[in-house]
Amino acid sequence: MVTHGSVTLAGKVRNITPKIPKAQKKTPFPRRRNRKNYVKRLLLAKTE
Repeated sequence: MVTHGSVTLAGKVRNITPKIPKAQKKTPFPRRRNRKNYVKRLLLAKTE
């Protein structure tokens, strides 16, 4: 079996990269966002 590169160097870059914490999402998750759009477009349009 042919390897591409040395096995001893595996994961070198990932280990030295500083860990950055996840940023908080600004928009609600898609299920809630789609439900909000549905209410806004269809249900409120029927009352007008």
